[in-house]
Amino acid sequence: MSPPEIGLAAIAALLLLLVLRCPVALAMILTGLGGFALLASPEAALAILANGPWDVATNYAFTLVPLFLLMGNLAAQAGLSRDLFAAARRLLAGWRGGLPLAAVLASGGFSAVSGSSLATAATMARVALPEMRAQGTAPRLAAGSLAAGGTLGIMIPPSIALLLYALITQQSVEVLFLAGVLPGLLAILLYGATIAVLLRLRPELGGRATDPEREPLGRALKPALPVLALFLLVMGGLYGGLFTPTEAAGAGAFLTLLVALARGVRWPGLRRALADTLGTTAAIFLIIIGAEIFGYLLSVSRIPAETVALIRDLGLAPWMVLAAVLVFFILLGCVMDSLAMILLTVPVFYPLIVEAGYDPIWFGILAVVAVELGLITPPVGMNLFVISSVAPEVKSEEVMIGALPFVVADLLRLAILAAFPIIALALPGWFGLL
Repeated sequence: MSPPEIGLAAIAALLLLLVLRCPVALAMILTGLGGFALLASPEAALAILANGPWDVATNYAFTLVPLFLLMGNLAAQAGLSRDLFAAARRLLAGWRGGLPLAAVLASGGFSAVSGSSLATAATMARVALPEMRAQGTAPRLAAGSLAAGGTLGIMIPPSIALLLYALITQQSVEVLFLAGVLPGLLAILLYGATIAVLLRLRPELGGRATDPEREPLGRALKPALPVLALFLLVMGGLYGGLFTPTEAAGAGAFLTLLVALARGVRWPGLRRALADTLGTTAAIFLIIIGAEIFGYLLSVSRIPAETVALIRDLGLAPWMVLAAVLVFFILLGCVMDSLAMILLTVPVFYPLIVEAGYDPIWFGILAVVAVELGLITPPVGMNLFVISSVAPEVKSEEVMIGALPFVVADLLRLAILAAFPIIALALPGWFGLL
């Protein structure tokens, strides 16, 4: 077999293992090592197994991952998620369906201190679901709005998904973070519009209106001030030249620790934050190691180069290449973990996008939006499982049905961002980073 044929066989074996419910990281390691042993030698494959994990674990750039995760977990222990929901609820007082809208808005705010979609979904579900049940919000609307709101965790900076994309493609973390702001705000608007349309069609889904008396804007936003201050200090320091990205992550984690201590969080809460951070970090790093090993196979088998050559020979228009890549992302997201999908597919598709003449920053935003779709798309959208675990009384079918309108909203957002790249590139251009 030729190297490309071995590479394709390894990809087929990987997909088969995923269908058989093999853990993603393990599937990538096994197929990567097996394919590399066939292409080179068993000794070379074992050398990769010895060096690959060490290279990942000692890569200074990856220290951003646990630091941003710790920032989000400390914020959750400090009760900042409750404060954000309280502020959003006050802003939307008197609105029917105000609680689902508040959940989406608060999820967007919590995303500013958490780079994880799963952490955002789980944290906000614990805070908002009891209130929604008490106000009579339909379970499917409550679950769908929280699952969709959780996806904002990997778009609004700091974002683990954008960070990994930057490291893989050697793009600027600062530019990608800034490029994610307007698409994240667009998501909040479209999710809000989705809720409004659902309530227009079926008002009974929203339950009772939230607290009828509105407060002045300043008083309503007061509970959200700590999160706003953290975001401005960390991101302001990053774009003001005071911090590198890693220093910004460290400063964010430290400042959030101070907020947590000031709010009375003690060792039990700190231990939970550390344990959650370690568990999530270990899972992400294992996936990164698997992608690193599988990446050796892709490189040696020349799959990316052969794919670029094939597309060039076919003479496809650039928009056709982009459309095919995005459709593949959406389909794969239905059956695969989001971060694993980025680590596995971006090295293959990135050369195609560059060859087609598209901006890599803009494509990074499109890729993450496609990943967000996977997080709430049945049957294995991870956010759907998170909501089901937090609210076991809500049937899984209800969670999936509730998420479908928001899948439509994300498809619309993907189309808008594909048609108008300026939405993603405006802020980096305005700051002179492009």
